[in-house]
Amino acid sequence: MERLFSPWRSEYIGSFSKKPNDEGCLFCAAAKDKNDPRRLILLRRKYCFVMMNLYPYNSGHVMVVPYTHTSDFGRLSAEEHADVMTAAARLIEALNKTMKPQGFNFGANLGRVAGAGIDQHIHFHLVPRWNGDTNFMPTLADTKLVSESMQSTYKKLKKALAAKK
Repeated sequence: MERLFSPWRSEYIGSFSKKPNDEGCLFCAAAKDKNDPRRLILLRRKYCFVMMNLYPYNSGHVMVVPYTHTSDFGRLSAEEHADVMTAAARLIEALNKTMKPQGFNFGANLGRVAGAGIDQHIHFHLVPRWNGDTNFMPTLADTKLVSESMQSTYKKLKKALAAKK
């Protein structure tokens, strides 16, 4: 089995508080803040919101975040689970329209040992993928290449989401 290492992730993962409540939680603070462009929030729904990842694996990497502050997947209601899926579907459609990816990774890292950088508030990653989008820059040069500015991606996705309400 081959392994690729990305040591930059350790710094990112270690940069978050381990507080067990919503005080200081990045996602709870973003949910309460009404300045969506500043927080890079693309979509607000009844039970969840979607925001861009400040440390993206690829251009267009977003997170679907339930408003409920919990790390327990089973604590989310059926309505919350459904809203997360509906939000993900909306973003997949917008990403397909604006960025034309060839595939997606969608999922959650449940717990710190599973790779969750913020393990106290469950969230779901949606990462657009293109053939050949991985390279050795993170391993060899401690650098991740992202091909488009966050603001440019944000504007394109907001426009695509507004066109389909």
